[in-house]
Amino acid sequence: MKNIFKIIIVWVLFLFQINEMKAQNFSDTSQVKKEYNSLDEALRNPNNVYRLNLSNQKLTLLSDSIWGKFENLEFLSLKNDHLKEIPSEIGKLKNLKVLDLSGNDFRVLPASFTKLNSLIELYLNDESYMDVNRSLTNIKDLPNLKILHLENDHLEKVPENLFKLIHLEKLYLNKNSFKKIPIELKEMNTLNYIDMHDNQFDLNLQNPELQGFGIKIDL
Repeated sequence: MKNIFKIIIVWVLFLFQINEMKAQNFSDTSQVKKEYNSLDEALRNPNNVYRLNLSNQKLTLLSDSIWGKFENLEFLSLKNDHLKEIPSEIGKLKNLKVLDLSGNDFRVLPASFTKLNSLIELYLNDESYMDVNRSLTNIKDLPNLKILHLENDHLEKVPENLFKLIHLEKLYLNKNSFKKIPIELKEMNTLNYIDMHDNQFDLNLQNPELQGFGIKIDL
């Protein structure tokens, strides 16, 4: 009888530990998925912040000093905040994978962005003042940058430094001022998809220059 009682106790303790582990895993998963929309709230426990969305908050000035606290940040959006300068400390976010800086008023990306080695996708849409070519200089060597958005940036031709993004796979050039499909993009060996909706060219799909282009173009 005593042995049976011991077995029951051990089994109960085992089940308790399993449930505790499940609860912990659920809590961790929920924390990872949570998207913070308040900078003040995120700063209370910055190590637990993986997604920070500060879009449309008109943050005309952001301190450099706060960004070093978000060591685990993977997603950051400062969309439509009309920032005249992008904080250089963002370049130290070593785990950042997705960054949206669309709709701001800065001229050039900080030189520190050369350190964003985990960055996969970058949004630079709706930039009225940005020097696109200079900005691309500071991201051209990023080893994991696969997706770039340059939509509604008043582009009439392909920026020269774009050809230096040798790991790029998807490029979005919607709502620009291209008058023809930029054939020179076929020289980018890793590029396999271009989106060029709402540009100003006349479509001539029989154009011999497009034969064997080798890249899917979504028009």
